[in-house]
Amino acid sequence: MPTSQVSATAVIAAPPERIFALLTDPAMHPSIDGTGSVLSVQDGGPEQLRLGSRFGMNMKIGAPYKILNTVVEYDQDRLIAWRHFYGHRWRWRLEPLGDGRTEVTETFDWSTTRFPLLLTLTPFPRRNRRGIEKSLARLTDIATAPGQ
Repeated sequence: MPTSQVSATAVIAAPPERIFALLTDPAMHPSIDGTGSVLSVQDGGPEQLRLGSRFGMNMKIGAPYKILNTVVEYDQDRLIAWRHFYGHRWRWRLEPLGDGRTEVTETFDWSTTRFPLLLTLTPFPRRNRRGIEKSLARLTDIATAPGQ
């Protein structure tokens, strides 16, 4: 049976609180995104995400479009996940390692999507794996930048 998740993990030399603050700020998502598809946050959404928060993003995969996300998993400084209409989930799990370091795992989970088999048969999971790795590298750069 094909898998319905792709993920990658990085150790970031920053405390989970700092990283979580970046992930829960929708305005930071275009800077963190490694896929190149997240263009900007839509006006009128929350400045900080919480469980149940709804936030819109301006996107582009081929053609521009808008997507509305809802935060469906939330544990302060440890876990946040959001999904959109089709049900895909983007999940960030943070595990403190001590010494100011955090293990961060980003997961693209389509087990909850409306069409899981269809997605499994497309190139999106492999592309998302590369995007996740780039997102983790970008998050590392932002979280460890002087002044953060």
